[in-house]
Amino acid sequence: MNAATLQSLPLAGAGFVVRELVDVIRRNRDQLSEIDAAIGDGDHGINMSKGFGQCGERLDARGATSLPDALDMLSTSLLDGIGGSMGPLYGSFFMDFAVVLKGRDTLDATLFGEALSAGLAGVQAISDAKVGDKTLIDTLAPADAAFHEALRAGDDFRHALAAMSAAAERGKESTRWLQARIGRAARLGERSVGTLDAGAASCCLILCSIASSIGARLN
Repeated sequence: MNAATLQSLPLAGAGFVVRELVDVIRRNRDQLSEIDAAIGDGDHGINMSKGFGQCGERLDARGATSLPDALDMLSTSLLDGIGGSMGPLYGSFFMDFAVVLKGRDTLDATLFGEALSAGLAGVQAISDAKVGDKTLIDTLAPADAAFHEALRAGDDFRHALAAMSAAAERGKESTRWLQARIGRAARLGERSVGTLDAGAASCCLILCSIASSIGARLN
C-alpha cells in the first residue's frame, strides 16, 4: 500500500466538507467584495455568498449527505444563483469534481487528485484563461500541480493537501502583480496591477477549506 492510499475518508456522510465551505464563503463575503471593488463591480462576495447560501439551505433541509451529493447541490446552487461568469465556472468545477467521486465509497489521495484535475479541466473547458491572466486559474492550476507533485514525491494525503493549500495561497498572492487579461478588469490595463483578483481569492478560500475539512478527518 502506498502513501496515497494510506489515509482516506468515507464519502457517505462527508457532505460536511461542503457545509463548512458554505460557512467559509459566508464569513468572507465582505472581504471578497472589497477585493473585487478595486478593479471589478464589487459584488463578488455578495454573489458567492448568495449561491453558497442557497446550497447551505438545501443541505440544512436534506440533513447528512454524501460528499458527491453535496457537491451536486453546490454545483446546481451556483449555476442557478450566481450571475456573470463565476456561476458557470465554479458550477462546472464542482460538477466535474463530483462526477469522479460518484459510485465510490472512500476518498483517498489518488481519487482526490483525479477529482481536482477534473474540476480544473471543467473550468478550462469553458474559459480561455491561462496562468498569468489574473483569474482563479492562477490559484487553481498551481494548486492542482502541487497536489500531484506531492504525491509523486511520496507524500501522504494530508501532506499533499497542505501542499495544495500552500500553492493556492501563493497563486492568489501572485495575482496582485499581474495585469488582468480576461474579463472586465482587462479594460483597465496596467491599472489592474497592484490588487488581488477576487476570483483567485475565493478559489484560495475554497481549496484551503476543502483541504482543512478533509485533512482534519483522515484516518
